[in-house]
Amino acid sequence: MDAWIIYITVVNVTAFLMYGMDKWNARKGLWRIPEKTLLGIAAAGGSVGAYTAMKIFRHKTKKPKFYIGVPCIFAIQIGILLYISY
Repeated sequence: MDAWIIYITVVNVTAFLMYGMDKWNARKGLWRIPEKTLLGIAAAGGSVGAYTAMKIFRHKTKKPKFYIGVPCIFAIQIGILLYISY
């Protein structure tokens, strides 16, 4: 159980930082992180970090792939967690 907590913490912090870095790079006209990578980190367990970063940095909030996709990924992850718990 401790390994899962560490994993979820690390992947969410990583997702948060990736979304923040992508926003910063977008404003500076620098290299961007691919959208499939940003969605992939959310799907890998970082949906809370991704969603939090979207709100704080106001990044990817106008793209349906993100404003619908990230909450859906989170809902699926909660469903899996509940299924495993019971």
